[in-house]
Amino acid sequence: MTLVDLPTPALPPPAGVLRPRRTSKRLDVGSVPVGGGAPISVQTMPTTVTADVDATLQQIAAVTAAGCDIVRVAVPSQDDADALAKIVERSPVPVIADIHFQPRYVFAAIDAGCAAVRVNPGNIKRFDDQVRRIAREAGAAGVPIRIGVNAGSLDPRLLARHGGPTPEALAESALWECSLFEEHGFTDLKIAVKHHDPLVMIQANRILARSCEYPLHLGVTEAGPAFQGSIKSAVAMGVLLAEGIGDTIRVSLSEPPVEQVKAGVHILASLGLRARRLEIVSCPGCGRLQVDIHSLAKRVEAAFDGFPHPLRVAVMGCVVNGPGESREADLGVSSGNGKGQIFVRGEVVATVPEEQIVERLLDEALRLTESQKADTPEENS
Repeated sequence: MTLVDLPTPALPPPAGVLRPRRTSKRLDVGSVPVGGGAPISVQTMPTTVTADVDATLQQIAAVTAAGCDIVRVAVPSQDDADALAKIVERSPVPVIADIHFQPRYVFAAIDAGCAAVRVNPGNIKRFDDQVRRIAREAGAAGVPIRIGVNAGSLDPRLLARHGGPTPEALAESALWECSLFEEHGFTDLKIAVKHHDPLVMIQANRILARSCEYPLHLGVTEAGPAFQGSIKSAVAMGVLLAEGIGDTIRVSLSEPPVEQVKAGVHILASLGLRARRLEIVSCPGCGRLQVDIHSLAKRVEAAFDGFPHPLRVAVMGCVVNGPGESREADLGVSSGNGKGQIFVRGEVVATVPEEQIVERLLDEALRLTESQKADTPEENS
């Protein structure tokens, strides 16, 4: 076998090696640090009416269990503003108030103890007249402000100058809006520029990364249903995060908030930016299969939904890749001919009928995690 000398790539290797994190200002969004090298946080928004305190808190509890670090709640009415204090008091994670159109809700959110406030100056009536007061009251309370810029709410002058919601227009809008606060000595700012097109979103954030040190919140707005939206979000965020750009993220899917959080957590875990939870490795299927691998993988996924410990579970269906992948995982099954070989940390521990595979994997997962607990110093102390 003749070995080939490969040329040294001109750019850093794109696979498995991330560029150093961009230097950014650190903000404290309640108990969660954002920027300044802090771990990248995952955000979402409840779909409940904020004024329905109990329903909103139930969703917040569900997304927190799924891995959410910060929640943002919509405040379109006075009833919603009045509910903020109760939500903040009982929420397990920091709460950001999302304000459009009415400046008075910004002050209500600060008074309610919200960890941060999101404003979209393009949607705030007489915003320029309110900046001084917002900066003064937010500064006194230690409440950061998130500048949120979307393509649908850009200043008409910027649209005319750039010919549309281009990356340059989005970035210029955000930096101009930050400058309004800077004039009053307020710099506890975080920027989010979003677009439905991943390429526009990527380029806008690259411009911002070169132009300021404010933390950047990443997201593809109106990304779409689960399949399309997850792909668009993973592509856009993956590119930027691999370049060291981004301090907090939201995956905006037309799906329940828990699914948005799961997608965000998986994006970070896939890049090694967050510890993995449960990961299921399963084969795509081919003519070698002697098992319905798609159905089996779904049943395994459903059985392990919410499993609290980080495990890699391989669900494989043929003798070509099945045994090897199963041995590499914490748990695995190589299936065929109506039965499955169960692997635990590389060793075959049982061969069971196909209808018992899911139950046996779950049993082995529980045993494995219990043995890991027993081996930790905390458990033995």
